[in-house]
Amino acid sequence: MHAEKAEAAMQTIIESSEPSTSSGEIKFLQFDLSDLESVKAAAATFAQQESKLDILWNNAGTGANLVRVGAKTKQGFEAMIGMHCIAPLLFSELLLPQLRAAVASGTPGSTRVIWTSSFLSEGGTPANGLEFEHLENGMTDRTRNYAVSKTGNWFLGREYAERHGSEGIVSVAQSPGNLRSGAYDGTPSYLMLFVKPVLQEVKLGAYTGLFAGLSPEISLENNGAYVIPWGRIRPDEDCPRKDIINALTAEEKGGLGYCKKFWDWCEERSKPFCQ
Repeated sequence: MHAEKAEAAMQTIIESSEPSTSSGEIKFLQFDLSDLESVKAAAATFAQQESKLDILWNNAGTGANLVRVGAKTKQGFEAMIGMHCIAPLLFSELLLPQLRAAVASGTPGSTRVIWTSSFLSEGGTPANGLEFEHLENGMTDRTRNYAVSKTGNWFLGREYAERHGSEGIVSVAQSPGNLRSGAYDGTPSYLMLFVKPVLQEVKLGAYTGLFAGLSPEISLENNGAYVIPWGRIRPDEDCPRKDIINALTAEEKGGLGYCKKFWDWCEERSKPFCQ
């Protein structure tokens, strides 16, 4: 987000709030998800300003049609996977000390990392949600690349719960819903004629995210949950894409173990920026 847009959004929030009901403060932390150096610098800036982090919503990114075919991040990764998966994983891992500090001072299950998926993770992806052989360079279909990156968020959310749940950190993925948001910027106008009628108010997507981050229905006991609009936990058995659920399942439990494999793939690419 550009600084001027952030300032405008912050001012809107401040003006719409009752001064007597809030003592909070809004700060803007600027960084570029397409540049891991920028992500690392932002994490360092946050760590200098704050000793703990109670909830991290990994919600930033871009829609498919604003990215040209074949686009890469500064470090040479396919744009969607780089911005939506590699960068948020690096940011979340760099802020582990602050998340751990929040666990130490908070109530059980209140420290959370939220990963933003999409309905396209089920409606626009290949068998098993992603193909490792195409992660490096992506496909020529931008919407498919976007959808795969959103499945990647789902996998990372589940694996984060597996790796850090024992430390008291809850990790869930959320699908905000079909919203009248910037995710559709760049979509041809003739296609939007068909899309617009099914889009919902942006605030409904915010309800989904707030549920994922704040609801007492989410706990360490259901760590790794998947949240659907407008704030409901969907059990794996209710997912229509049984192939994705099989991919999510660890190999020792009879699945494909894609969560661990995809995490390792992303981590390997962000490793130079972890120190």
